[in-house]
Amino acid sequence: MKIGIGNDHTGIEMKNEIKAYVEEMGYEVVNYGTDVHESCNYPEYGEKVARAVAAKEVDLGILICGTGLGISLAANKVKGIRAAVCSEPYTARLSRQHNNANIIAFGARVVGIEMAKMIVKEWLDAEFMGGRHQDRVDMIMAIEDRNDA
Repeated sequence: MKIGIGNDHTGIEMKNEIKAYVEEMGYEVVNYGTDVHESCNYPEYGEKVARAVAAKEVDLGILICGTGLGISLAANKVKGIRAAVCSEPYTARLSRQHNNANIIAFGARVVGIEMAKMIVKEWLDAEFMGGRHQDRVDMIMAIEDRNDA
């Protein structure tokens, strides 16, 4: 499985640690984030990862900015993306099991590296449960389709 990872300037160190951690878990990781510490614009990186996921260049995405919120908002503007901001493992697991989240986001200024690793592990280990949850994901995606018209 191939994972895309993206970040702004606030998430460089965390991105590098999470990338190594995910690779240790056996995944291939593609870096779409910045490696430059100068201030940059998180929407660019949220969109890059989201477009890669939507185009199936990667299977899933991980996004990191200061809070995880801004970069996830940008990602969620791309058709087919369900990016969830998570600051703890329980929500991360349920975002995948119930919402089939294809991108996870968190904040380098909100969670420490060990919590970020727990969030990523729970999310990657979880599987979409389908059933009634599929009906709800379909409803979410139908909202997106109505907004395209």
